[in-house]
Amino acid sequence: MKNTIKAAGVQLMAVPEKEKNLSKAVLLIDLAVQEGARIIALPQLFNARWFAHSIDSKNFRVAEREDGPTVSLMRETAAKRGVVIVAPIFEEEDGEYYNTAFVLGVNGEVVGKYRKVHVPQIPLWEERAYFKPGNLGFPVFETPFGKIGVQLCWDIFFPEGFRALALKGAEIILAPTASAFEHSHRKWERAIAAAAHANGVYIFRVNRVGKEDKQEFYGRSFCVRPDGELLHKPSGASAGVVLADMDMTEVARVRNEWVFLKDRRPCEYKDLAECKE
Repeated sequence: MKNTIKAAGVQLMAVPEKEKNLSKAVLLIDLAVQEGARIIALPQLFNARWFAHSIDSKNFRVAEREDGPTVSLMRETAAKRGVVIVAPIFEEEDGEYYNTAFVLGVNGEVVGKYRKVHVPQIPLWEERAYFKPGNLGFPVFETPFGKIGVQLCWDIFFPEGFRALALKGAEIILAPTASAFEHSHRKWERAIAAAAHANGVYIFRVNRVGKEDKQEFYGRSFCVRPDGELLHKPSGASAGVVLADMDMTEVARVRNEWVFLKDRRPCEYKDLAECKE
């Protein structure tokens, strides 16, 4: 018997005014709820224009605390609609700054948060100038709709995070991104498909859209099944809602057929755990 959960990815085109971005997010969340979505993910740093294309101390003004306006509004929205919302923001805590996805529960509570572990420093993604690497590990969040994890953008190309989440029981992994230059989209699709199949999980990539100061974000949000196959074709490049019906019985079925987790030999992987910092 199927146990289907509908998830939604919100493709949002950011403008300079944070309040307008938040209003757009709520409108699109409402649309997703009307379509039956129970888990709703927003793209990476959804409440602001992509400021990390260059290094400028003024951009630290974008950062918010957990009790700031963005998380507060998303908590209120989650409670009113009875849904789980994944909301990634530029977080400040005790003078430290992180690229953080807050997971907000059906009663408006903060279920937890994931701080991006793999932080790039490449042209137009000067993220180490702003964010410290995450210090919360790879948490799995219990929700009424399944056990979920989060990986943010650059994390996608590091298989260790997905494996850690799967071993902790994650069934769905949300992957908010800020990816531009559409010619690279197949690399993202291959990496996500491989991670989904290797770990027997659903992975839902949710990308930004819109032309900004230095980049044009191309959308193409999509969900991959636990067998590594696309659940649906990638979306287009417009703002809107991307829906995915996930049959949660597929997680156990695929893991029973493709016994990658059972056949692991962690004692042979010691070299992977060496910390060389």
